[in-house]
Amino acid sequence: MTVATVPVAGTRTERVAGRGRDATLGVLGLLVVVGLVEALPRLGIVNDRYLPPASAMFTELAGQLGEAAFWTALGDTLRGWALGLAVAMAAGIVLGVLIGSVGILRDLTASTIEFLRPIPSVALIPLVVLLYGSRPTSALVLVVYAAFWQILVQVLYGVADVDPVVRDTARSYRFSRLAIIRTVVWPTALPYVMTGFRLAASVALILEITAELIIGVPGLGKSIGVAQSSGAVEKTYALVIVVGIIGVAVNLLARALERRTLRWHVSVRREAR
Repeated sequence: MTVATVPVAGTRTERVAGRGRDATLGVLGLLVVVGLVEALPRLGIVNDRYLPPASAMFTELAGQLGEAAFWTALGDTLRGWALGLAVAMAAGIVLGVLIGSVGILRDLTASTIEFLRPIPSVALIPLVVLLYGSRPTSALVLVVYAAFWQILVQVLYGVADVDPVVRDTARSYRFSRLAIIRTVVWPTALPYVMTGFRLAASVALILEITAELIIGVPGLGKSIGVAQSSGAVEKTYALVIVVGIIGVAVNLLARALERRTLRWHVSVRREAR
């Protein structure tokens, strides 16, 4: 008997080709936007006092790369972002696992979490300014508050997703509570943790720049505000481009870390085939 073989759609070669095509289209779209930004002010369609040509932006950006003040501001921004994200990750994971594993804590905190989570972090700006002024602590509080909820909620979902049969089996074998968390809860919650990390990384950057821009905490956001208020239009756009590049880099870093951490997970293994 002859068995007919059916070609498998979505082979690795096809997926690689698809990613290459997407990357090419993405670069093409970016070039179109740059071309429009270059052409609109030069053709007089847009006043160059509000939108300078793209070439002027990139020339100013190249000049900023040679300034020590730029690198100091960049370091302040990245330091504040990383510290706030690290604190939020630690607090969100520990409290998420603790609350999610203890039923009474989950019931006691459910309404409090649902009340505090929707509060925008920017609403806390008057409070943190009153307490800490324009010091980096103000930005740290905002970043931690915003990123913490992204992680906590995902960890709670991950702990709730643990198979109760597996948990009960571990208990029947007299696993300690710590062993159950390490061998049962953590592997199930880890994909949720990484999703929370990816979301929190972007939110933390947004709040760090916002705090610098509005409160005056040292960093790229403050530099953007100073440039805008002094009428340095090219410098303002150049710094905004830098912030956009950082945002893309943060997203790529988070996704790469997620794939590396979850290389054993079925979703990542399926993408790698």
